[in-house]
Amino acid sequence: MRIAFRFRLLPCIATVLLVALGISLGNWQQRRAEQKTALQRKLAEGNAAAPLSLSAAAPLTPAAAAAIEYRRVRLTGEFRRDWPLYLDNRPYQGRAGFYLLMPFKMAGSELHVLVERGWLPRNMARREQMQPYATPVGRVTLEGIVKLSAGHVMQLGSAAPLLPGAIVQNAEPAQLAAAGAMTLQPFVVEQSGPATALNAAADAQLVRDWPAPALGVEKHRGYAFQWYALALMAVLFFVFTGFRRGK
Repeated sequence: MRIAFRFRLLPCIATVLLVALGISLGNWQQRRAEQKTALQRKLAEGNAAAPLSLSAAAPLTPAAAAAIEYRRVRLTGEFRRDWPLYLDNRPYQGRAGFYLLMPFKMAGSELHVLVERGWLPRNMARREQMQPYATPVGRVTLEGIVKLSAGHVMQLGSAAPLLPGAIVQNAEPAQLAAAGAMTLQPFVVEQSGPATALNAAADAQLVRDWPAPALGVEKHRGYAFQWYALALMAVLFFVFTGFRRGK
């Protein structure tokens, strides 16, 4: 009795396709893990670095804005109290609420930065009635983290127009620049503390426990392992089932 391998065309084609699929998807998950690792490193470096003082020069290009994403920055100017925006569907610790957005006019310039000031709970009886909060008057200095976007949620129905005091699902600097006829930097600053020590009481009503970006590096590596394992199992199955006993 001897054991011989019998080549079969259709199982071979199916194995090649499965191996190609497994390796391709495994490599994609590996690249995603590497991207998330680089983002994790960028977050750590941005938090450790000294705050970057933003000047009131011309707006940055998208590439320049991406280069300072997750950097701590310091701004000096005054809030545009006449242009609050409320991002809906932003829960915090199981409670419904809003993120308060407000343009910040840079000192000595007409250039603005869109600032995420903090979280406010929703009035469950009257959604459009905001919990009272104070806005510092005059020139202040604040610190925060640069984000390219204030985050996105699923849009329910048609988007509400951007108007002062509007409750919206999403808002981008470019949209606010067009709606408010103002010049805005192409990023958002996530405020990390009160606007100067003298105005700490004015910001006390706003919660600034911002959620950290969901990285999931280990999840992507786990998926990559599963796809590579699928490719290996396909090869082993093809080889083992190809052997037959015979005289």
